[in-house]
Amino acid sequence: MSTFLDIQVPPEWVRLARTGDPGAQQRIYAALARPVYTLLRRLVVRPAVCEELVQEVFLEVLRKLGSFHGTGSFAGWVRSIAVRKALMHLRSPWNAHLVSDSDDCALTDPATAHEEGEDRGGDLERALNALPYLGRSIVWLHDVEGYTHAEIAQLFDRSASFSKSQLARAHQALRAALEPQIGGQVCTLASRH
Repeated sequence: MSTFLDIQVPPEWVRLARTGDPGAQQRIYAALARPVYTLLRRLVVRPAVCEELVQEVFLEVLRKLGSFHGTGSFAGWVRSIAVRKALMHLRSPWNAHLVSDSDDCALTDPATAHEEGEDRGGDLERALNALPYLGRSIVWLHDVEGYTHAEIAQLFDRSASFSKSQLARAHQALRAALEPQIGGQVCTLASRH
């Protein structure tokens, strides 16, 4: 699971930020901006877009501070706003070419994926970036952020079985892309022991 939820934002910061205290707002931004950006980079990929979305996320956080009632993690609440912003961006008409209902998680041309996102190194990251947004998003939300299939289904306004099938297809595409790099061997943590 992501360490995003391990970030502790003191309730006092949230209380002061609600009153408009710029110092508290800055402390919240400083504590959460990097994790929000990292999450957005995994979902959206393009650095310039992610930087804009970080600003949009924190504007929404400040506007909606009154709706956070302290139930659950503040960082988790901010994370949910970031995920919604990323998915709204990816589904916008400006990005319609990135997704279709027939998106089957087949890998796009890795050269194109490399051009769209800076080279962050590593075969796994290149393979993830080569997935269409839908597969990449579901892999990241489920495998890293710890979202359940039911939660993912709600985000995409689909069924849990849709999430499960898209995750399986994305995993299959990732295995196919990574198999040449690992020599056809199955890598598991259990095999290390």
